[in-house]
Amino acid sequence: MWFVYVLKGLKDDELYIGSTNSIHRRLAEHNSGKVESTRYRIPLTLEAYVAVRDQTRAIELERYLKTGSGKAMLRKRIL
Repeated sequence: MWFVYVLKGLKDDELYIGSTNSIHRRLAEHNSGKVESTRYRIPLTLEAYVAVRDQTRAIELERYLKTGSGKAMLRKRIL
């Protein structure tokens, strides 16, 4: 299984969207400062995730959720 996840920075309330095959490992990487794009937002909390069957689907969903309409749908329907 692959997951598309949504993290929220507690410092700035901004969302970060990513995909992985291990949510626990990836969240630990984000919160330990190993991920450049979220290093200055630590600590981060897991707000939501969606499980999909394969990596291709996860990447497609991640790309969509990063668009304006994807973010709007995410905030309105999921968060």
